[in-house]
Amino acid sequence: MSPPVTSDPVSTPPRPPTPVHAFGTLAVHAGSPHDPHTGAVIEPISLSTTFAQTAVGKPVGEYEYSRSSNPNRTNFETAVAALEHARYALAFSSGSATTATILQSLAAGSHVISVSDVYGGTHRYFTQVAKAHGVKVTFTPEIEVDISEHINDQTRLVWIESPSNPTLRLVDIRAVVTEAHKHGILVVVDNTFLSPYVQNPLDLGADIVVHSVTKYINGHSDVVMGVAAFNSDELKTRLSFLQNAIGAVPSAFDSWLAHRGLKTLHLRAREATHNATAVGHALESSPHVIAVNYPGLDSHPHRAIAVKQHRNGMGGGMLSFRIRGGHAAAERFCQVTKIFTLAESLGGVESLVELPSSMTHAGIPRDQREAVGVFDDLVRLSCGVEDAEDLKNDVLQALELAVKESAKNGLANGVNGQ
Repeated sequence: MSPPVTSDPVSTPPRPPTPVHAFGTLAVHAGSPHDPHTGAVIEPISLSTTFAQTAVGKPVGEYEYSRSSNPNRTNFETAVAALEHARYALAFSSGSATTATILQSLAAGSHVISVSDVYGGTHRYFTQVAKAHGVKVTFTPEIEVDISEHINDQTRLVWIESPSNPTLRLVDIRAVVTEAHKHGILVVVDNTFLSPYVQNPLDLGADIVVHSVTKYINGHSDVVMGVAAFNSDELKTRLSFLQNAIGAVPSAFDSWLAHRGLKTLHLRAREATHNATAVGHALESSPHVIAVNYPGLDSHPHRAIAVKQHRNGMGGGMLSFRIRGGHAAAERFCQVTKIFTLAESLGGVESLVELPSSMTHAGIPRDQREAVGVFDDLVRLSCGVEDAEDLKNDVLQALELAVKESAKNGLANGVNGQ
């Protein structure tokens, strides 16, 4: 049973010390002590599941059993905390496990307010799993506008994705936090799409920031993992209890890999943004595209929020667009790209393409998907760190082929009366 959830108004927790070093230096060095015995610059992988004790209840060091804590996990959590300007971070076996643990911390009967266009896995958890243990979730497409209308006596949490997946809508985090904190409600921000390099939600007043580490933080498509970062001592007690009790924790090796990936996050995030910006401009200029969703473009309806909340107004490496020719053209586009690989996930060094309506968001009913802009002709791109010109050319040739073939097939169907 988890510790009781208090209903006291959210107090402002002590802030972590202002970092002495800039992001890149922290990324390389935070949580990376040199081995005191060998001088090794890179930490060893501690695969031991258990640790010796000098007497009953007196372990040699700070570790007893690897589900509870492990040197590699501790080092990774220390690094993430530094980059998110947090006092604490806790790692989990996946982004979904991170979401589940936070929701599990709520008492039965609690109420959550969430943005409508969330990751399909988050939507699935909210609507099918949280509901089963007595937590009700209200979805809203305009959370800054109508949050106060949805708050009731049982509201305990507000869940934000900014940018959202896959429509890249932005939320004014500070505005939501201001209203939520008036009622003692915690605010969680899923920062997966941007990474700590582009945005730091805790600096904007959020209580918890979560990531699917699988994506930008690890960055190499070889680890499934999640993390939550925060400043509150009370949250540390509550969530670390659940981390240990539920046991959805990453392995030492995955922690080591994710920490290694984190060291180049700033380089990868900058290049991904550069590439996505180039691709976004190319898409926006194409007659084969209906609309482009990318917060790095001046045409984005929430561009002002990006300028305010993101490092140097960066748009990140993710974008989506609607292609002319409907679902058939969208599906064909995904099949004829030569550099973009048709696959789920995002944030790796390689560029990926997917069709949300049939892949990542297929579990959401069509009417709900379309209400938030996830149409059958919406294509999502994750720009990696390849050459920008090559990515741009790949997208343009795929557009040409997909729309041309779609129009040809449509004409043939019309002639045949189908």
